[in-house]
Amino acid sequence: MRRNYHKPNYNSRNGMQKRSNMPKESGPKKSRRLDMRKTEEFNFMLGKIVEELPDSVRGAIKGSLYSIASKKGTKEARDYILKIKDDGLIDEGMQRKLLDLLGDYSRVR
Repeated sequence: MRRNYHKPNYNSRNGMQKRSNMPKESGPKKSRRLDMRKTEEFNFMLGKIVEELPDSVRGAIKGSLYSIASKKGTKEARDYILKIKDDGLIDEGMQRKLLDLLGDYSRVR
C-alpha cells in the first residue's frame, strides 16, 4: 500500500514561514588570528628574529606571542609587541620585524 506524504509548501499561508524570513543563527565572530597550517614556519621565523635576545627573555616572548596570536588574535599580539617594546625588551627594528611576521602568517578565522 502506498502512502501519500505531504510535502510542506513554504510559500503557502498556512502558518508556516518562508525559510528566508527565519532568523539566521549567528556564529562566532571571526577575527584575524595565526594561520594554524603554518605554525612551524612561524615558530622558526620567530626564533630567528628573537635569537639575539637573552635566553631568559627569548622563551617568554616566543611563547607569549605564539599563544596570544593563535588564541586571541593578531590585534592583541600587536598590542603585546608594542608593550614589550615600551618596556625596553626589544628595539624598534625587532618590533617592525615581529609586526611584519604577524601580518604574513595570519588569516581570518
